[in-house]
Amino acid sequence: MNYNNKYMGRLVYIVILTVFPMSFLGGCGKAHDSTRLSDLGGVYSEERETIDFENEITESLPEDISAESVDALANKLAEEGIGTPLDNKKIRWGLKRNPDNKPPTADPGTPKLLSKYGGLYLGDTNKKEIYLTFDEGYENGYTSKILDVLRDNNVKAVFFVTGPYLKENGDLIRRMVEEGHEVGNHTINHPSLPEIDANRLEEEIVGLDRVFHEKYGKHMTYLRPPKGEFSERSLSISKKLGYTNLFWSFAYEDWYTDRVRGPEYAKNIVMRNLHNGAIILLHAVSKDNAYALDSIIKGAREKGYEFGNINNLVKSSN
Repeated sequence: MNYNNKYMGRLVYIVILTVFPMSFLGGCGKAHDSTRLSDLGGVYSEERETIDFENEITESLPEDISAESVDALANKLAEEGIGTPLDNKKIRWGLKRNPDNKPPTADPGTPKLLSKYGGLYLGDTNKKEIYLTFDEGYENGYTSKILDVLRDNNVKAVFFVTGPYLKENGDLIRRMVEEGHEVGNHTINHPSLPEIDANRLEEEIVGLDRVFHEKYGKHMTYLRPPKGEFSERSLSISKKLGYTNLFWSFAYEDWYTDRVRGPEYAKNIVMRNLHNGAIILLHAVSKDNAYALDSIIKGAREKGYEFGNINNLVKSSN
């Protein structure tokens, strides 16, 4: 093979790019086999088959290309700005609230980056349609009430769960599934995704989904990055795994369980910040949220808002 030929060089490098990212992610150019991934001990403790990534990478390379040739070609094309590794700089999701029920302003550049990888934080701002999402790091006794309110008001939501939550709260997750809500992926151990390597990042996501699928016969399709921290690398990897990264356009400090300020406080801060296309993040550990939810839903509808199904939003965005 003549590596001086620029066209052939790029063709070979495309092959390499196709092989290497999937190999390092455990995919190895094949359909993803989630049953072979460990769950890092975060959900179940039984041992799982260990994947020998090095062997799978070696077997995926074309036989007539030596490692030296691959390195030389990669270096040559990198000098031309081709094949630059994805940026893993940590980004913390941030918003500036706007008055008069207008959509918030996101950090410069982040909406474009999310869009590049199919992520969402906002629905259609031309429609008075809003979406409810709940983060479930652990159970604090209020999720059953939240589910009752959603059922009674015919509203569907997304519940993002972690490994411990999935392990310990099967009855609540069963209700979520049976009552038509989406159960989203909040990773097994809630790490900052840019701070872990690509292999563990994948296992944090896919390991949780594997157990969820084994128990409930469905796959998770939405990911909420823990702590709202992400990078271009984490967006790319999770998209390849089939996930939509779902951020939010409104949240408030409702995760402090020792700061009970009453349901009226929770209702007022949500109502002040309603806006077209809102994706609302509420933490289910909050007593205020649980007891304000019914009045929030009814108050939003009185203002002309309706509660949408996140699946329809994602379909319309693709």
